[in-house]
Amino acid sequence: MSSLYLVDDHQIMRDGLRALLESRGHVVVGESSDPTHALADLLRLRPEVLLLDLNLGGRSGLELLAEVQRRQLPLRTVVLTMSAQPHQVAEGLRLGASGYVLKGSPSSELIAAIDAAVKGKRYLGTDVADLALEAFTQAQDVDPLSLLSPRERQIIVMVVDGLSSSAIGIELHLSPKTVATYRSRLMKKLAVSDVPSLVRLAVRHKLVDSGDQGLRNRRVHDA
Repeated sequence: MSSLYLVDDHQIMRDGLRALLESRGHVVVGESSDPTHALADLLRLRPEVLLLDLNLGGRSGLELLAEVQRRQLPLRTVVLTMSAQPHQVAEGLRLGASGYVLKGSPSSELIAAIDAAVKGKRYLGTDVADLALEAFTQAQDVDPLSLLSPRERQIIVMVVDGLSSSAIGIELHLSPKTVATYRSRLMKKLAVSDVPSLVRLAVRHKLVDSGDQGLRNRRVHDA
């Protein structure tokens, strides 16, 4: 029997997981759909295993996984997600996930992953090992933008279009401070220090149309 914390942005999914896990003798000590709230709970509740989805609305579960690793929390993480993208598998493992299971897998795989995590072992679900191998052997082709959350990708396009934090905030119903935080975080993730570099990276990885690059650069310089 082990204690678990669930992070998934669908209540019905969390309800189903709770029922499954408790039927197998595990104890679910908490749940959340928000990485920030989840981190506070993890610090307080200290579960043995974190069961984590990667797609959390406008946020990425990789953010929480990175914070768990940075704080060296004494828990194991099992990723349970729909994402079969090789780069996400590789990034999850790089950030310390003990297990990676796709949501379309049998429940027996999830239980096996949790049991392995509790024992300090790693478990990769069916086909996940091949995805991880593909990512590691083709690491030079990984798109760095793939690590951004949907909200960060939305903001990067607006930044490249020359919008200020205030203008972006109005469009997305966010405060300028929140937008500035998103901008700082995504530029740190992408290892760029200024907007022109961000424009070049976005064009290089086809996030925006290269035909508009000159116009965007002019907007950046005129801002």
